[in-house]
Amino acid sequence: MPSRKPRAERARMVSDTPLRMQRAEQIDSLDGGRFDIIVVGGGVTGAYTAMDAALRGYRVALLEKDDFASGTSSKSSKMIHGGLRYIEQGNLPLVRHSLLERQRLRKNAQHLVQRLPFLFPILSQDGILDRRLAAGFESLLWTYDLAGGWREGVLHQKLTKNEVLSHCPTFKAEHLESGLMYYDARADDARLTLALARTAAFHGATVLNGAKVSEVTRHGNKVSGVIVEVGGREIRAEAGVVVVATGVWLRDWTGAGRGADSPTIRPAKGVHIAVPWTKIRNDCTVTIPVPGRNRRATITRWGDTAYLGTTDEDYDGDLDDVNCTREEMDFLLDGARTALNIDIEPEDVLGSIGGCRPLVAPPGGKTIEVKRNHEIRTDPDGLVTVVGGKLTTSRHMAEQTVDAAQKVLGENRRCRTKNAHLLGAAGYDAEAITASGGLASHLGERYGTEARFVTDILAEDPSLNTPIVEGLPYLEAEVVYSARHEMARSVDDILSRRTRSRIMARDASASSAARVGELLMKELDLSATEIEAQVTSYRNQTAHERAILMGAK
Repeated sequence: MPSRKPRAERARMVSDTPLRMQRAEQIDSLDGGRFDIIVVGGGVTGAYTAMDAALRGYRVALLEKDDFASGTSSKSSKMIHGGLRYIEQGNLPLVRHSLLERQRLRKNAQHLVQRLPFLFPILSQDGILDRRLAAGFESLLWTYDLAGGWREGVLHQKLTKNEVLSHCPTFKAEHLESGLMYYDARADDARLTLALARTAAFHGATVLNGAKVSEVTRHGNKVSGVIVEVGGREIRAEAGVVVVATGVWLRDWTGAGRGADSPTIRPAKGVHIAVPWTKIRNDCTVTIPVPGRNRRATITRWGDTAYLGTTDEDYDGDLDDVNCTREEMDFLLDGARTALNIDIEPEDVLGSIGGCRPLVAPPGGKTIEVKRNHEIRTDPDGLVTVVGGKLTTSRHMAEQTVDAAQKVLGENRRCRTKNAHLLGAAGYDAEAITASGGLASHLGERYGTEARFVTDILAEDPSLNTPIVEGLPYLEAEVVYSARHEMARSVDDILSRRTRSRIMARDASASSAARVGELLMKELDLSATEIEAQVTSYRNQTAHERAILMGAK
């Protein structure tokens, strides 16, 4: 029924001023502060945990050593999905729950999470599916729909050959017979994580990036807080319970006390490469076979680029330096050339990402066969650790993590995140905003109802209506907004995560680093020396990434 007055829950999430997130204030709040819960790790799980705890009324701090989503949470497949292959593994409960959580994200973060069609071609030979397997696969899709896919409002469809080609005209037609299409969702994972952290701050949490927890402190045999390194300073903060949500970095640091068991972490590396969309011309996510392997890859359109991925292999290297290699790139390009009528070479690749999933599993067997369940454990001293799972189920993981943390505190407060909007989502109408395209569509899909604050900056200084990187839609006004209201501290924060310039146009973004530095120097009152160091560091990082991708290292 139409409401006779504004809805209080929605109205309180919409403000006439942007959220104030001053770094100095966050540091002052942390220094010597007393918190109920301190969360270590600013990925999607840690950010959602902080938001959940803040909504329950706890005093919370969220601490990230680098930048929000700088690890796995900016380097995922960016898909919010139930996972068809988990049905193949017999893990229907995970699929059912993931599809429920998918729809919660579609509602609670509707500006960031959009519907995404998936297309499976049916080929007469050398495909993921041939006519003999198509009927069985369609039964799998019916199971998927019934498990919760129906919540999207559209069921899977059988397509003719011409319909398949209308969605991806570069498919090789000679062996193409028909296709199957079903529906999931996607999200810019870095911005989703950032929105969670900012929403936690909106509800009262202290939120800080560039804050490395070096030690979990204990008083007697109980956790008492943390020691944090921030800007060359050592800060102490007290807490009733500490939650470690550092993902794959648990392999190298757990924060656990002596004699405590730790989860067995098995990092699984996945990579994606970005290519010009005009090479592919797909309007949905296309699943393609990879020759000689019982595997498949996906190609997803994102703006004027297409993301091609992913691999899934064990990884034992440096977790702070995960990159797509030449061998992995060639593997993905070979798959694309086999399935599509395209002329694509390594020199066409615009950018790449490499990240590691935190699998909770012992060594042995294929990583792709490991179930994506999560694990939460509470040590006798009160340290809570959460690891595993996937992007789609992060809200539920956070709920269970806070449930475990409040047991340590002796509290029992109800979770409130099932229907809790993220900043920018309340009152956002995705169809209306994006229907006519243009600047409103671009900003709406990134900021939701908060897009007005970016246009306020443009109104004050129209010269900032200039692209940061040639060929990409991100504007200089967005750099200013990120510095003022999104705790961006560096050139890399802007080009890698506040925008996705690094993967969409790696080399061009390096050329733009100096201008980004100029804008940050003014907004953050940084010295020319500091900015020069940031620009040099970013250019060195992108050169290193390119060298590994092209096989020069």
